[in-house]
Amino acid sequence: MISCEQAAIICNKTQYREASFLEKIKLRLHLFVCKTCAAFTKKNTLFTALCEKAHIHQLSEEEKHRMKRELENKY
Repeated sequence: MISCEQAAIICNKTQYREASFLEKIKLRLHLFVCKTCAAFTKKNTLFTALCEKAHIHQLSEEEKHRMKRELENKY
């Protein structure tokens, strides 16, 4: 059995499609017995879906550098 900490890590990896098949099986077994982690996974899945629906994304390194230069030039 995996710990709750390991379950949270696998849950996050699953959201980004990085979890292996074995990790997913371990997570499902853990979620079957741990209702706290099951609730966390449900909320995490909902949060990820809402972010995708809102088209939230992080800035690329180029965008970050460009923004930094623009701010430096203004001040």
